[in-house]
Amino acid sequence: MSIEKINSTEIASFSHILSHATKVPGLIFLSGQVPADGTGKIIEGGIKEHTAQCIKNLGHVLEAAGSSWEKVVKVNVYLKNMDDFAAMNEVYEKLLPSPKPSRTCIQAAKLPNDVDVEIEAIAAT
Repeated sequence: MSIEKINSTEIASFSHILSHATKVPGLIFLSGQVPADGTGKIIEGGIKEHTAQCIKNLGHVLEAAGSSWEKVVKVNVYLKNMDDFAAMNEVYEKLLPSPKPSRTCIQAAKLPNDVDVEIEAIAAT
């Protein structure tokens, strides 16, 4: 089985600890994205802006992998506070194409750099 590690040039690289995605025949596993800009700095704003940035970052990785949001089959959303669920959903619903992929959303005790949201996905090739 072939395994390809993928990194987007559009977002900050952490290749010393992870790849943005791993592609195997038929599937692409995307690492969780936090609301960071292309330099790795966490953007200003609240849960809505942060959710949009996570989705944008995942879009860059999907593009680098030769896929798109239309081919995403599973999303995992990690929220610092489940009270942000409705606001996150408002942005998620607008930015992701329909029909939406299957999804899990949980509250996580602590996320990298103390962000309020991290999102990961699995896509078809």
